[in-house]
Amino acid sequence: MFKRRETRQIHIGSVPIGGGAPISVQSMTNTKTQDTEATVAQIKALQAAGCDIVRLAVPDMEAAKNLGSIIAAVKIPLVADIHFDYKLALTAMEQGIAALRLNPGNIGSADKVKLVATEAKARKIPIRIGVNAGSLDKKILAKYGGITAEALVESALEHVKILEDLDFHDIKISLKAHDVPLTIAAYRLMSEKVNYPLHLGITEAGTVNTGIIKSAVGIGALLAEGIGDTFRISLTGDPTVEVRVANEILKSLGLKECGPTLVACPTCGRTSIDLPAIAAKVEEKLSGIQEPIEVAVMGCVVNGPGEARGADVGIAGGKGEGLVFRKGEIIRKVPEENLVAELFQEIDAILEERKK
Repeated sequence: MFKRRETRQIHIGSVPIGGGAPISVQSMTNTKTQDTEATVAQIKALQAAGCDIVRLAVPDMEAAKNLGSIIAAVKIPLVADIHFDYKLALTAMEQGIAALRLNPGNIGSADKVKLVATEAKARKIPIRIGVNAGSLDKKILAKYGGITAEALVESALEHVKILEDLDFHDIKISLKAHDVPLTIAAYRLMSEKVNYPLHLGITEAGTVNTGIIKSAVGIGALLAEGIGDTFRISLTGDPTVEVRVANEILKSLGLKECGPTLVACPTCGRTSIDLPAIAAKVEEKLSGIQEPIEVAVMGCVVNGPGEARGADVGIAGGKGEGLVFRKGEIIRKVPEENLVAELFQEIDAILEERKK
């Protein structure tokens, strides 16, 4: 297990962030926040996929005033994403939002910032300061000669100081860029300067094909160093995919135990069954299981019970047939066409045994 960086703990609703709490998964709706029905449906889908916290865009007062109806219909903490208008932040808090994402230097005069910070402190609502590489102040860009890790950190710390000067400390920080090495360097630097919890992300990562790779590399590297208390995988498209990817990253690092883990060999000349089709079918059927269980789908006896000995249950292909095994011990031999059915018979048996 990786040694986690020690951070100050905040709470977003019932979810603790930092201070040794489990790393939480976040996502963001892409529905119109003014549309209660569509937004609630997406939030519930995100929660069912394993999301811990959901952020909503609040571009105008209509959206801000509709937050209450959304909050009343769901059971997961919600964060309001605010830009430029302090009145939206005040309204979001009145509506019962669990947290704010805003940069205090961008929402108006010092008096307006003080109003927001005072209200947030009274309601115990944390604020995430989010700095993006694409929106750095011109003075900072000039100072550092462009977008650098130091520039991102300095920009974030300027916003932090505004809140600290108002005696507000329920702060979370994010430093996002689409450039993976830059993002990693920025978070490393920030982790040395403050003990506030950090929200990780590779912004504008792209579509599923490229975005998953960039996010897994960048976020995974930081998590492996013990940096990061919560994160979002930013992908173009269905946000439930973000959540599934995030949980797989946590599982792969041993930072979370949730749902099934599929182990499948890459196939080679020894494979005599249609392993890709079988593995895809197994993966699809496993998606309906919530309990943690490790399942192996192996192409031959050589890479079967031996290499997948640690799996709770698995199958290994032969010529027109295959083996079913548990923890490396062969149970029986079955025809290829029955492998998936026999595998899930064992999975059901294992899950039932755990209930006793």
